[in-house]
Amino acid sequence: MTHAHASTPGTVALAPSILDSDLTRLGDSLDALERAGVEYIHLDVMDGRFVPNISIGVPVVASVRKATQLPLDVHLMIVEPERYVNAFLDAGADILTVHVEATPHPHRALQMIRERGRRAGLALNPGTPVSTVRDLLPFCDLVLLMSVNPGFGGQAFIETTYRRIGELTEMLDRDGLSALVEVDGGVGVANAARVVQAGANMLVAGSAIFKSKLGVEEAVKALRAAVSR
Repeated sequence: MTHAHASTPGTVALAPSILDSDLTRLGDSLDALERAGVEYIHLDVMDGRFVPNISIGVPVVASVRKATQLPLDVHLMIVEPERYVNAFLDAGADILTVHVEATPHPHRALQMIRERGRRAGLALNPGTPVSTVRDLLPFCDLVLLMSVNPGFGGQAFIETTYRRIGELTEMLDRDGLSALVEVDGGVGVANAARVVQAGANMLVAGSAIFKSKLGVEEAVKALRAAVSR
């Protein structure tokens, strides 16, 4: 099974991050995302220790699960994620992503997720060499490359990410693996096409969708158009 490169229109999944949405109108935002035809809802979980910010936890994930049919792409930016894996899977995560830097036992965490029949993701911070996770790739359904420092929305895209995406897709190809390649941070209309050309096939977008003057549905359309050109 070879790694599918997302070079043709329609093969790129969008996973809008609700971190940038108006949380008092979360149901409306989820409805708008469903109408816009996105593939996933991305939820950023932060503990104030692994990253400087604190965000949502298990109850919000459970609420979102009740409010949408879309698969939930839950990104744990928390220390010792294996302590919380089952709670987030119980809450309804379809993909659960842990940071390689957040646990001495990333393999165990990935294994726990897969044992529950869900998809396991591994996230890397911008300064973590892609080569360090090669032995973990066979246990991943998704690899998330952070293109900003995790913890806050609205940051500028880090340019070295393009090379990192290329390194990751080459490794997956060489080992005959088919994990999704997700990029998170500073992705918008201006750079989405280049991110996809580099080999990514799943894009997290927060500000580009929820802070856009176009409104959610039109912002999603603009992002789709950018990667289909």
